Amino acid sequence: MNVNIMGMSATLGGAATRAVQKGDEQVLVRQAQAGNRPAFEELVRRYDRDVLRLAMNLVRGSEDARDLYQEVFLKAYKNLSRFRFECSFYTWIYRIATNVCLDHLRRKSTRKEEQAPANPDGEATPDFFDQQTEQRAAANPERHFLGRELGMHINAALDGLSPRERMVFELKHYEGLRLRVIGEMLGTSEETVKNSLFRATRKMRASLGGMR
Repeated sequence: MNVNIMGMSATLGGAATRAVQKGDEQVLVRQAQAGNRPAFEELVRRYDRDVLRLAMNLVRGSEDARDLYQEVFLKAYKNLSRFRFECSFYTWIYRIATNVCLDHLRRKSTRKEEQAPANPDGEATPDFFDQQTEQRAAANPERHFLGRELGMHINAALDGLSPRERMVFELKHYEGLRLRVIGEMLGTSEETVKNSLFRATRKMRASLGGMR
């Protein structure tokens, strides 16, 4: 059965639509598992922007991100019968999304995870991320240019991370997820996620240490 993922967010009609819109998420999932197409379309509508934003943040390319976005919902559709309500559907769909994006990053990189370089002076360095204020592109041309330059440096620094480090860093700092939730999505422990985040943050600070 072919699924037009990009068209699933379209307005639904009739009694089936009203039932879908009123149903809570668990009901929607059960209906979708029973073959109710509008129920699955409503689930897609609820999370399509979040999944696309995640993919855009992780792969930094709109074409690749949209391909991964499609792949995520196709996998969800094909594996919906395996959802056992042991976590929220949000967590489940994000788990699929992170795995799809992580596989993509691994295919593009053969770098192995390594310990972040230590500060040779052993002194605490200012937290680059805590120092940054929100950049408003429309504020003025100078700030717009600086914002673009900063973005280029950040993207270059992200490219220096291993796929898993980058995934954890993005989920924490761009998606705002808790370490426990990230661990659930990646199928690992909170402590492992914490270690990956520590390495990623040290590497990012080392790469961006000259910027203020």
